[in-house]
Amino acid sequence: MPKTFTDLVALMDRLRSPGGCPWDREQTYATLAPMLLEEAYEAFDALEEARLGRPDDLREELGDLLFQITFFARVAQERGEFNIDDVINEVHAKMVRRHPHVFGDTTAGDSTEVLRNWEAIKAEEKRAAGKQTGGAENFSILDGVSTKSPALMEAHQISTKVARVGFDWKDVEEIFDKLHEELDELREAISAHASTNDEADHTHVREEIGDLLFVITNIARRLNVEPEAALKLSNRKFRKRFGYIEKRLREENRKFDDVSIIDLEQLWQEAKRLS
Repeated sequence: MPKTFTDLVALMDRLRSPGGCPWDREQTYATLAPMLLEEAYEAFDALEEARLGRPDDLREELGDLLFQITFFARVAQERGEFNIDDVINEVHAKMVRRHPHVFGDTTAGDSTEVLRNWEAIKAEEKRAAGKQTGGAENFSILDGVSTKSPALMEAHQISTKVARVGFDWKDVEEIFDKLHEELDELREAISAHASTNDEADHTHVREEIGDLLFVITNIARRLNVEPEAALKLSNRKFRKRFGYIEKRLREENRKFDDVSIIDLEQLWQEAKRLS
């Protein structure tokens, strides 16, 4: 018989009960936190397989992620803070509130207008809840972007937030112009550091590389590409091709010290043709 969300909650109740699992009963917010992050990343990785028409891994990983959410809610319930019903009620009310063009009298002509309304509603919610950083006069739409998230993800979220309020390039070609500008500035910074070997010049190189990555993140956003997923895809591709090189060298009983960069490039091109 197919199980429902209610069955999952009941299962968690059983695991945390006195007659349940000793390990599950020992878990706390602190011990669960790394697992929540791990499961989120595993679900993220499974998205690429699902995009290619292989959804089984994503189904499994979403289940693992849902289990973690249920786990956290159960711990919160035992602490007298909230339960899973409170979690559901809050997100349901939030989604209704942030979709007035669906559930209210507001109209939205396109997704851009929807997102601008979303940011305005979210800002008002923060003001009402007293969650603004530094008071009303210092409120920023970027307050909701965590500085603790991976840098590529943070850059994507920052550029997405500011674009929603109209702070954006006219089109992707303008961003490419900015990309070329940043490349030139990086070359200049590298040249300056090479001539002085000064720490301040090296810091400038770091800043210019960061600027270049930020612009590339904006290109990805304008093309509806999630940059973290795109880089993950490139990492996987590189791993596969480099693995081919390692395999070939083992088959020929050779080590990296025994081959030239020209030989390695030939093997790399072989790997590309086969992938």
